[in-house]
Amino acid sequence: MIRLKNEKQINGIRESCKLLSAMYRELIPLVKPGVQTIEIDQWVQKWIKKMEAKPVFLGYCPGGKRHDKVPYPAAICISINEEVIHGIPSKRRIKEGDLVSLDCGINLGGFISDQAVSIEAGKVSDEIKKLNRITNECLYKGIEAAKCGDRLLQISRAVEKHAKAEGYGIVEEFCGHGVGFALHEDPHVPNYPHGANPKMSNGWVIAIEPMINLGTGKVETLEDEWTIITADGKISAHWEHTIAFFGGKTEILTDPLEDLVF
Repeated sequence: MIRLKNEKQINGIRESCKLLSAMYRELIPLVKPGVQTIEIDQWVQKWIKKMEAKPVFLGYCPGGKRHDKVPYPAAICISINEEVIHGIPSKRRIKEGDLVSLDCGINLGGFISDQAVSIEAGKVSDEIKKLNRITNECLYKGIEAAKCGDRLLQISRAVEKHAKAEGYGIVEEFCGHGVGFALHEDPHVPNYPHGANPKMSNGWVIAIEPMINLGTGKVETLEDEWTIITADGKISAHWEHTIAFFGGKTEILTDPLEDLVF
């Protein structure tokens, strides 16, 4: 069931999104070669606590306590190179030329935000730079297709068309989603057209998040039960915005971060 939000609730989600983007603006310059990913997570936890908010990802378990999956142990997902999403922070150090994807959410007064960005650590290859740029463009192609009255899979078609034009693999097993009252709500927002295709309408809040790979779109899960990697070991990029529909218009609630990346 898609949970519609009224203007007051969208205002609350918007404030959460602005706070999350403000965190990224301070964090992104710190993500560079030599830094341990666990240090990034520690910084994020302190920053969110200082802002009197809560990290959504820390302790998150899909399906709630009845699920047998290990709760996610950090406040931010840090996925490097072939890691697509859900990478767990550790003592691993970022290296020159890595593509580092950050994904984080904040709970501010019960309102949830979600945003992801892929950061180029130092000087990266032209191949990685192009993948990152095209994945970011896929995100905005999807947002351009997000219009009240149109069907949801218009977003999926726009993302798929742009990624396929470059010969990239599209991750099919994971997708965007509704957000705002909880981290993951209906509807699913796939990056290729399949599944339910409801009309987008006022009151929707969704996260659009293309996960695009240099090679195959197929993925595997590591033994930690969380980290998703490309099946062929090639690089993956990930970008995400939270958007809302109201007054017949579409608004990006999270701030753009491209000026800090490209």
